[in-house]
Amino acid sequence: MSEEQKEEKESLNLFLSTQTVIKEALDKLGYSNSVYELLKEPIRMLKVRIPIKMDDGSVKVFTGFRSQHNDAVGPAKGGVRFHPEVSEEEVKALSIWMSLKCGIADLPYGGGKGGIICDPREMSFGELERLSRGYVRAISQIVGPAKDIPAPDVYTNSQIMAWMMDEYSRLREFDSPGFITGKPLVLGGSQGRETATARGVTICVEEAAKAKGIDIQGARVIVQGFGNAGSYLAKFMKEAGALVVGISDAHGALYDPNGLDIDYLLERRDSFGTVTNLFKNIITNKELLEQECDILVPAAISNQITADNAHQIKASIVVEAANGPTTLEATKILTERGVLLVPDILASAGGVTVSYFEWVQNNQGYYWSEEEVAQKLQKVMVDSFKNIYQTSQGHQVDMRLAAYMVGIRKAAEASRFRGWV
Repeated sequence: MSEEQKEEKESLNLFLSTQTVIKEALDKLGYSNSVYELLKEPIRMLKVRIPIKMDDGSVKVFTGFRSQHNDAVGPAKGGVRFHPEVSEEEVKALSIWMSLKCGIADLPYGGGKGGIICDPREMSFGELERLSRGYVRAISQIVGPAKDIPAPDVYTNSQIMAWMMDEYSRLREFDSPGFITGKPLVLGGSQGRETATARGVTICVEEAAKAKGIDIQGARVIVQGFGNAGSYLAKFMKEAGALVVGISDAHGALYDPNGLDIDYLLERRDSFGTVTNLFKNIITNKELLEQECDILVPAAISNQITADNAHQIKASIVVEAANGPTTLEATKILTERGVLLVPDILASAGGVTVSYFEWVQNNQGYYWSEEEVAQKLQKVMVDSFKNIYQTSQGHQVDMRLAAYMVGIRKAAEASRFRGWV
């Protein structure tokens, strides 16, 4: 099987496993099959071709996507990723996840997601700008502050959001900061947006520790992944009084049962979040997952905890900061072993929550301080965790299924009230 076929299969599996849990969640809630038929696929999927003049004078045609899962609750909301492995199935699955995250955080949105098949690491600044603007022109008919609000995702950032907002403002002939979130502060971005995902995960770790009767002061934490979310998370965990005993990046992992010097590691890491190559006694990412700790946070890539290694996980709590790091089989094994698993769609909801705050601030033209944003985020994340934990206990289901039940209910109810089902 070629690499391309493998990636396609993984994306399809992600989509199918998402549908499986949605079906189970809707059945538990007592909804009819017609509700599942509506919500199992995006309501709208746009595939576009974007011709871009490259720096060498040639024209290259890129393929892009925008998926809108459901807009019964309100406008679609979700990131745009620039990555060579973007696929239609992946974008569809991620738009469904965004609906679930918005439902969990009780935001007035449905899920959206976008992507372009490209490798931004091999493109110049000018080529990236032309591609960003070309994408907005291609999808402009179905997006907007009251239709669908994009945001940054894998390999996109505040600069790319600024170009996209500028292009949309030119097309519409008026300034539209509410069209997109994750913008630079000077263009209507929100305080606290950069650290929002990691803060949300931190709040979930603290709430999970309370639920399990673990004191966060001195609790041993492993963070797999040291990119944007992982590095901030390690910093916040240290500030909360936890002992970060393990971290990893693409090259390997560091583990010290007495705790790592997080400040030193943060200073030494490069722009790709790499730091382990500076050390001799490194272990593999796989070995790190099986080390002694109280709390394990997979913050790297998908399918890290599987049926093969779930029995070897020694943590009492697993909090998913990455997308899909634990397979459905592994979720079952961990739950049976009494491990509290906080699913990705809850743990990483901090990003979309602060994106919502940014949109609200754009719409009213009044901006909040970082303290106000942090306070509001704390309330949303704590309420969301408690709601899912209580659903899990009340229905005697694992936290993943409970999160899907809470997340999908809002779209199901809004669709029912509108008379769609």
